[in-house]
Amino acid sequence: MNWIRERATAILAGSAIGDALGGATEGFSPAQIQERYGSRVGGIVPPFYENWKTQRPVSPYHKGDGHITDDTLMTQALIKVYAKKRSHLDAFAIAHDLVPLLQTDFWWVPEFERESILLQRIFLAEKYLVLRLQYGHIDPREGGVGNAINCGAAMYMAPVGIVNIGSPARAYDEAIDMAGAHQASYGREAAGVFAAAVATSAAPGATVESVIEWALSLAHDGTREAIAATVAAARELSETATDDEIGTALRDAIRPFDTVGEKYREPNMDARTPSRTKAIEELPVALGLLVAYNGDFRKCILGAVNYGRDSDSIASMVGSIAGGLGGTEAIATDWYEEIQAASKADFDHYADLITEVAEQIIDEDLKEASQRIEVLQSLRPSESVLL
Repeated sequence: MNWIRERATAILAGSAIGDALGGATEGFSPAQIQERYGSRVGGIVPPFYENWKTQRPVSPYHKGDGHITDDTLMTQALIKVYAKKRSHLDAFAIAHDLVPLLQTDFWWVPEFERESILLQRIFLAEKYLVLRLQYGHIDPREGGVGNAINCGAAMYMAPVGIVNIGSPARAYDEAIDMAGAHQASYGREAAGVFAAAVATSAAPGATVESVIEWALSLAHDGTREAIAATVAAARELSETATDDEIGTALRDAIRPFDTVGEKYREPNMDARTPSRTKAIEELPVALGLLVAYNGDFRKCILGAVNYGRDSDSIASMVGSIAGGLGGTEAIATDWYEEIQAASKADFDHYADLITEVAEQIIDEDLKEASQRIEVLQSLRPSESVLL
């Protein structure tokens, strides 16, 4: 297995595993999670509510039992767009290729236990893509303006990191462009930083520290400050800190930047509004967990699952990055196989697709870099410019 294929497999596996495990605990506090399951969650568990079909009519989803959620489905949809375009993407690709796919392609949706178009599964802030771009005919680069600011764009940006392995700045720029069709403000910023973190993690020689360094170097405003705060909190923990203490420390660190508030299902009046001082909770906490558990695949994911709140997205993000760092050797294969079976998903298919596209894009990037070197050499003939 070549390097790109191996890292793509691990990144997508980490994303799907985190998503599936975290789905069961999404929206709840650590105390509620432990009360429901009798202890910290240690793997795949049943839904939080046994009567999941009727407990929350606005989102009657069968979370838990190894079912992937919209995070993974949107990631797979983006891979399909890459496979179609076979090039770097921008906001126009989101409008012209992703939005129609959401409305026409039928998928097996594990949480519905049936086939459906993705538009029926994605939640309100993601449906905004269709409202603005399909019906509002908004310039795709401005499509995300006015949306509720959340992690909706960031949650499916792992493929951007894969096609830009080793080029975090380019991954950031590409994701920022694409995410403009979906999100604004710190939601858009998180999409760029997450893509950069994945691109860094999958490069040869990458470490937890190199991921954090690149994230901090590229992030702006509240997003940068929030990442710095959670990472600092993780580094200040003692070696004997318990899992619960880690979760508490990270929640304390992100609190000043989080607009949602203490009750995740009862958000503050000013929640999810644009700001230069705030950040989504998911990415900074994911990076804090990465530091706290030194990139350990299982521990990072379980830390996110038991953190609660938007646990599926946090676990998906940290799972992607931990997978990029550890490669296929790090994958929890027991979880992976059970989730594939429960979700009726073929994760290898998407790893093959994005690998093929990434290899093609990297070849084109090499040609472009060679041409750029020639231009630079002609401008500075007395200087030695090396590729």
